[in-house]
Amino acid sequence: MDTMSGTNSADGTGTAQVRARFDAQVRRGAGVAGPDGVVRQSGEGEADWTAVVWSDFPEGEEGGAAADAAIAAQLAWLASPAGRGRELEWKLYSYDRPADLGARLAAAGFAAEPPETVLVAEAAEVAAAEGAAPPAGVRLERVTDAAGVELVAEVHARAFGDSADRLRERLLGQLGDPDLEITLAVAGGRPVSAARTEFSPGTDFAGLWGGGTVPEWRGRGIYRALVTHRARLALARGHRYLQVDASEQSRPVLERLGFTALATTTPYLRQG
Repeated sequence: MDTMSGTNSADGTGTAQVRARFDAQVRRGAGVAGPDGVVRQSGEGEADWTAVVWSDFPEGEEGGAAADAAIAAQLAWLASPAGRGRELEWKLYSYDRPADLGARLAAAGFAAEPPETVLVAEAAEVAAAEGAAPPAGVRLERVTDAAGVELVAEVHARAFGDSADRLRERLLGQLGDPDLEITLAVAGGRPVSAARTEFSPGTDFAGLWGGGTVPEWRGRGIYRALVTHRARLALARGHRYLQVDASEQSRPVLERLGFTALATTTPYLRQG
């Protein structure tokens, strides 16, 4: 039985309970909340992903004032030597408060990107999906060096049509990170798809990121194969759930594999 469907599994885990775990472990658990009441993730390099991943303010005037103060604090950090030159993302979830937080971010100069759907599935169910092997002539390889990162950057640029410079720098800095696994799909000696798995030790969740396939290889089952491959990686690490911020292009494939929506998330971006 699909434990995300709103019906309960043997251990009583339904959508609301999974979202509560996600909030506690992945969002709030990503770091210690600052004096402004938000949790921000940031690495040391300018290319490292820097984002507010958790906030929760009350509704009403008090909550609006607290949200505005937190936004101002993040802008002050972005203008400081530590934040200058970085891109700051505020990951706004559809259930975050106050209800007008997105409008407040926009008024402060953050630009909204297209929303994505937060999908979650049981890793064991996805790993056992039928027909998930790569198509004939395609093999999956683990990326372990700079040459492999360059191939991933090539796939990203072709699949998404934008610059891969920031991604390349970030992944080069993460080579050797035991909590990240990068997978490349190769056909005829050329990279045709790539994806990443981020493992969060001590949590139930593994994050699936960056899945993209070059245009001429879409519709052949490569993305599906990468998802099931990463489900097996997650299971081997002891993670029960897979989490994806899905575009409208990937969402149908993921839903056929058993993923269910928890919320939507909208990235609000501001350059330092």
